[in-house]
Formats: sequence, C-alpha cells, structure tokens
Amino acid sequence: MIVEVLVAAVLGAVIYFLLLKRRQEVLKTEDGWWGVGLPPETEEDDSIRPFKVEMSKEEIEDLYRRIDQTRSFPSLEDSQFNYGFNSNYLQRVVSYWRNEFDWKKQVDKLNKYPHFKTKIEGIDVHFIHVRPRNLPEGTSAVPLLMVHGWPGSFYEFYGMLPLLTEPTDPDDIAFEVICPSIPGYGFSEAPHKRGFDSVCAARVFHKLMRRLGFTQFYAHGGDWGWLITTNMAQLEPKTVKGLHVNFAPPSKPGLPMMLSILLGRRFPKLFGFTDHDLKRLFPYMEKVVVESLLETGYMHIQATKPDTAGRGLNDSPVGLAAYILEKFSTWTDPEFRNLEDGGLERNFSLDDLLTNVMIYWTTGSIISSMRFYKENFGKGLNQKHAQIPVYVPTGFASFPNELMHSPKLWVKQKYRRLKSHSPMARGGHFAAMEEPQLMATDIQSFIKMLEKRKKK
Repeated sequence: MIVEVLVAAVLGAVIYFLLLKRRQEVLKTEDGWWGVGLPPETEEDDSIRPFKVEMSKEEIEDLYRRIDQTRSFPSLEDSQFNYGFNSNYLQRVVSYWRNEFDWKKQVDKLNKYPHFKTKIEGIDVHFIHVRPRNLPEGTSAVPLLMVHGWPGSFYEFYGMLPLLTEPTDPDDIAFEVICPSIPGYGFSEAPHKRGFDSVCAARVFHKLMRRLGFTQFYAHGGDWGWLITTNMAQLEPKTVKGLHVNFAPPSKPGLPMMLSILLGRRFPKLFGFTDHDLKRLFPYMEKVVVESLLETGYMHIQATKPDTAGRGLNDSPVGLAAYILEKFSTWTDPEFRNLEDGGLERNFSLDDLLTNVMIYWTTGSIISSMRFYKENFGKGLNQKHAQIPVYVPTGFASFPNELMHSPKLWVKQKYRRLKSHSPMARGGHFAAMEEPQLMATDIQSFIKMLEKRKKK
C-alpha cells in the first residue's frame, strides 16, 4: 500500500511538473526585416506619421474605364450563388458601383477617425487610433487592439468604434481603440520578402503597441485577427491582459475533441454540448467536412499559388468585387447560396461592401493579402504556436453562422483560461461588421469582468 501511494505521488508530481512547464511555455520569435534589400546600418525611423486616405480623379477614371470594359458571362439557370457570385446580381452591384457609389463620400467617412503610419521591421504599418472625446473626470480609457482578417479590413470595425469609444451607458468602459491593417492589406505596406506569417504580424503589432506607449492592453480578433491576437497572447502573456475572439477553430484534434465527435451525439451532456452544438456538428462528416470543402476552395489557391490568381483580380475591379463579396454572402449565412442576390443586402449596405472592396482596389493589395495564406499554411499545420496553449484570460463570442462551429469544450482545449463563452443570437463570420452592437456588448461584458467593473 505504501509503495502504491509513493508511486502515485511520484506520478502526480511528474504530471504536475509537466503541466507547470507547459503553462510556463511561451512562443518564441526573432526580429525580422521585411523591407526592400538589406536592413540599414542605422536605427529604424520610429516616428509615427499622420496619414489621410485620398482620392484622385485619375484613380476614379481608371476604375470606370475598367468597369466599362468588363465582359459579362451568364450564370446557369436556377444556380443562385451555388456556383459562385451570380452574374445577374453582379450586374446590379457593378451598375451601382459605376453610377451611384460615391467614393469621395466614403473617403470622408474613412477619414472620420485619425489614421497613422509607422515603420516597423522595414515596412510601413497603417493603423487608426481612436480615443474617447469626453472621458469622465478621474477615469482613463482602456486600450483595445482590434485586428481584422481576409477579405476584410480595418473598416470592418467602423460600426463598433462609436459604441466602444463613446458608450452611452455611464457604467460602460470607454475604450481607446487601435485598429491596424495587417501588413500586405489595405494601407499597410506589403512585406518584400518571404515568410511573413501570423507570428511575424503578432510581433509587429506588439512593437506598434509599445511604440504607442502601452505596456498592457486587451486584444480582439476574428478570422486572421483571431490567430494574430492569439499569437500575441502566446508571445507576451503578461502584456495582453485579456483576449476576445469570435473565431476559434481547433488548432489540433486532441483526445477530448475526438471523443466528443464519436460520442457527443449520443451523450451530449457528457461533453457540455447544447442543441445548437448538435445541430452544427452532427452528422459530423456531412456538417463539418463537406461544408468545409464547399467553402475552402479559395484557401487552397491562396495557400499555393496566390500570385497567379491574384493578377487577374488586381487587373479587374469587377473580378475583385465578385471574389471578395461572394465571401460576404456565404460566410454570413450558408443558406444565402440559394438566393439570387446572395442575401448581401440583408446584412450589409452596398456602400459599406464596396468601400471594403475599394480599399483593396485602390491600394492594389489583393495579391499581398492572399500571400498571407501561403506564408501560414506553407509552413505546415503543426507549427509551434499550434502546440502551445493560451493562458491569457479569454472570451469567445460564438456566432451561430460562423464558418466553423467551436463548442465550448473545443475552445477550452486551446484557451485554458476561458472566462466567457457567449452564444450569440445571430451573425456569421463578419460579425463585427454585421452585428456591431452584439459584438461591442460582448467585449464590454468580458472586459468588465476582468476589470471587475459593474456589468449591465
């Protein structure tokens, strides 16, 4: 009996030591240089420069000329969005873009908030920095970094910014929000060398926040923003006070996940599955695997030969709009594939959708944005960051029409200090743009919990 107790004690100590070692493990990274040629011998210019989005007459004339010269092609009868962007509806979008869309008005809207650029690791990084205007005396704003994904941009967060920086409820937190453009996206310079992945972006954004004077801050992300902010939490867990995400696909299939797939349908309570979990996950092969195949063709192209497909999109505004906006249809709700208009105007305005497209078009950034898939997936699925858990306090907003559904059990395998898991009433992959109020409210609730402030 004594021997058994000793053996159990030794095994327990070993397991505790391994878990403690694992918990102390952080992601490692080294500085990079992504500018043209070799890094300079002198120190990099760390100044922060004001930036303004501008519009030129030549830019609009070139856009209109290319739109006028586009060659249409009919969709199959009764195909809706099942073959991609429906040509009949595309004609309406293009006509609106050519004849009614006011880019000057949208540029003024973009410039409503302060824009800046700063050089980090050889490339210009663009960001908007929005401070509260009327802070109550004796209070300070809480810094919040928000990172977008593909094929979105910093503009996805415009509907949330007034809700976060100028809350109407006196009990709400007033945030100081920083929204950068991922290098290679929008107004951030594209890396000139191979290898710029999510960990590199995370390191660059840490440098950006330090340059702005923040020693600690909160972070939010969806799509690629989820991975970048997750990497930021893995790189500097003491700097990121809390992490809020609305996308959290499993990084690796662990034993709890595999068991839940095999037994979850029959014993849902054992795995904490809700009715929505069961609806989204089972039958697993049909609901998850088949749906992934239907919606990830773009990913295989971008993860292998982004420059080839990208050249056509960079030359054709109509092709670019179809390629980007099709995602805002089916990724918002998969049932929109069965609608002639793809349901696009049910959740978004054409002005907002085309503004996002124009950010890609006017900056010529579609190819460099697509390369981000090559840089991440080209290194394999078993990267170091995929193996390291996140111990930063985490909040997860689970939107019902997200591309990949993640039950609470699966999210906790990666995010070990999951403080909130919020089933949202509605919304899909572009939730920040589609449901800004729901997202802002969940961020408020999560950070209030960590800041120990009064909740609504």
